[in-house]
Amino acid sequence: MSGRAQASAGELLELVRSGRATTRGALQQVTGLSRATVGQRLDRLFRAGWLREGASGPVDSPLGGRPSITLEFDDSHAVVLAADLDTRHARAAVLSLTGEILAEHGGTLVIEDGPDAVLGELGRWFAELLEKAGHRAEEVCGIGLAVPGPVDSETGRVVQPPIMPGWDGYDIRERLAGAFSEHTGAGRVPVLVDNDANLMAYGEQRTGHPDCSAFVLVKVSTGIGAGVVVDGSIYRGIDGGAGDIGHIRVGTDALCRCGSYGCLAAVASGGAVARRLAESGVPAASGSDVRDLLTAGHVEAAALAREAGRQVGDVLATVVTLLNPGVLMIAGDLAGTPFLTGVRELLYQRALPRSTAHLDVVTSRLGERAGLVGAAALVVEYLYAPGRAEERLLALGV
Repeated sequence: MSGRAQASAGELLELVRSGRATTRGALQQVTGLSRATVGQRLDRLFRAGWLREGASGPVDSPLGGRPSITLEFDDSHAVVLAADLDTRHARAAVLSLTGEILAEHGGTLVIEDGPDAVLGELGRWFAELLEKAGHRAEEVCGIGLAVPGPVDSETGRVVQPPIMPGWDGYDIRERLAGAFSEHTGAGRVPVLVDNDANLMAYGEQRTGHPDCSAFVLVKVSTGIGAGVVVDGSIYRGIDGGAGDIGHIRVGTDALCRCGSYGCLAAVASGGAVARRLAESGVPAASGSDVRDLLTAGHVEAAALAREAGRQVGDVLATVVTLLNPGVLMIAGDLAGTPFLTGVRELLYQRALPRSTAHLDVVTSRLGERAGLVGAAALVVEYLYAPGRAEERLLALGV
């Protein structure tokens, strides 16, 4: 941005938020703007309530003088709503603009009940959570939603989702924005929708591995999906289908929920493990049931989870060879020691040593909150990106 004399207020905000320039002097140096112009741009951000002055920093000039005042993004002027849907369970939360969870709720929400019912219920949850967090609905700047299926990020609609019957092509943004308004009485706000593994990866990478330029998260729950973050951005592919590793063929005749035979998810997902347990007389219907059994130390569940981990590890050897990530994170219902052990056994056996020499294979740090944190971060990055921020400042009349 150096030398760009027309840098907007939105671009100055980006410099402050990213930590690249956090004083007036630094902003002048990076942008080439005059002191007066920087002051005018910052005044708009102060009037919007988006910036605040922080502590005094070191003296900028070697000649001495008054210490510079640091500038900070003020996260108190708005909040974000986020929800993370699984097949039979959901979580929702109110978060600050910097990702702190202010109130949250988890409960049964069956995705097969269809989008109208599920999204309507989320609207009710959001209203209750705002009251619990002590925030008004008018403070909400946007909503982020994680769903267990491929999403076209341009439209926010899921595309042929194997485990979301009735959701294909549905206008999720419109319905959820409407449900929020119906239950709170507030005006509509932007709604962003993305795949759950993508948003989990985004949340985990930003909070725990910000310096990792190639990050892969694999979620193994009722289904199997992967999220890829490259250079700080979600990699979605041409139409949202990137990371759908659960439907890679693995040489088996098992029927998958997508209608094909031989998919990885048909033999190694939480749903597949649950079916095998049920066939042997152990009550299990979903990945979350398997998780509960693993937590209780169930021997047969642990053995099947380890076997599933080996099958996933075999596929991940190819993923690691292709993407050469610095971090491979295992998340979801099966992300415990038995499954991780199985992954490591086959991954390190099948992948070239060059591909794993600098690879960390880890489990989730944020746990069930990863999708919420990622969904909220997606909303904030969208709303406060330079171009969008400038549009919003103009709409605010500042």
